[in-house]
Amino acid sequence: MAHKIALNFEDGVTRFVTAKAGETIADAAYRQGVNIPLDCRDGACGTCKARRQSGAYDPGVYLEEALSDEEAEQGFLLCCQARPQSDLAIDILASSAVCKVTAAEMQAEVVAVERLSANRIRLSIRGRGRELPAFLPGQYVNLSVPGTGARSYSFSTAPGAEIASFLIRHVPGGQMSSWLAAAARPGDMVTLRGPFGSFYLRETKRPVLLLAGGSGVAPILSMLEMMAANPADAPQATLVYGVREDEDLVEVDRVAALAARLPRLSWTTCCSSPASRRQWRGRVADHVSPHLVNGGDVDTYVCGPPGMVESARRRLSDLGVPPERLYSEKFTTAAEALAA
Repeated sequence: MAHKIALNFEDGVTRFVTAKAGETIADAAYRQGVNIPLDCRDGACGTCKARRQSGAYDPGVYLEEALSDEEAEQGFLLCCQARPQSDLAIDILASSAVCKVTAAEMQAEVVAVERLSANRIRLSIRGRGRELPAFLPGQYVNLSVPGTGARSYSFSTAPGAEIASFLIRHVPGGQMSSWLAAAARPGDMVTLRGPFGSFYLRETKRPVLLLAGGSGVAPILSMLEMMAANPADAPQATLVYGVREDEDLVEVDRVAALAARLPRLSWTTCCSSPASRRQWRGRVADHVSPHLVNGGDVDTYVCGPPGMVESARRRLSDLGVPPERLYSEKFTTAAEALAA
């Protein structure tokens, strides 16, 4: 039986390869043109060491000098020996350039452009003549249209969906925002390049805490969609989703529908504007109470504007969450990125 392997490189590029039955990760990668670090092929040198994020595999035979028992317990493997027993996601300890990998590029067709609020737009697309690129829930692509530069947007839908969606912040005067608000029509073509990013859902045996600010809820929705595909295996999870203005609290019906499929998911929303009329006010970090972090034994995913991400990181650190269990991504506009 063939298995799909997601190879995540240090510079954020992800490449997917398929391993045939009984094939090692290294052999599958090289057969498909991905030159991961490799030397001996005998499990003796440790050059091809990588770290499993999810999935099962046969570790094969190797010397302890190449991979210690402690490293194996931490999820490290040797690509020249490990054989997938399910779909896998692994971190390659090298950049994509070193491995002679380039990000995939493809054309996609606009299906719908929906104005969810004055500040939020949902863009839906589908592949033109081929499937949309494979990705891990939480990852993003660079999206461009004629007359605009590329912009980075996270998928808000699950991997493998025929139609993919992105939740985009409307920025007055922004190139992409202007095109979406005034010119984009179903049937228009966009260019996707990717996927990219180390912000993606890991396999876990501990509770999960998801903190989303503004349009940073997009990759969190992708993660929840992935969990809902196999609810029996989904971890205990909590979502805190915050915005500034009440009207920007979009996609809540979708969160509620996902929660109905995920009995171990609890969620709440909040607004930070003093004029908010919602029950829960304040910033996302204000609503991270000690009981949500399970004594620090929790995997946390934080996505939103820079200020929101930093305040949440400080709060989680104060509550004892170790850095290795905190994954984050900051959403900024092109103008904000240039000014940084």
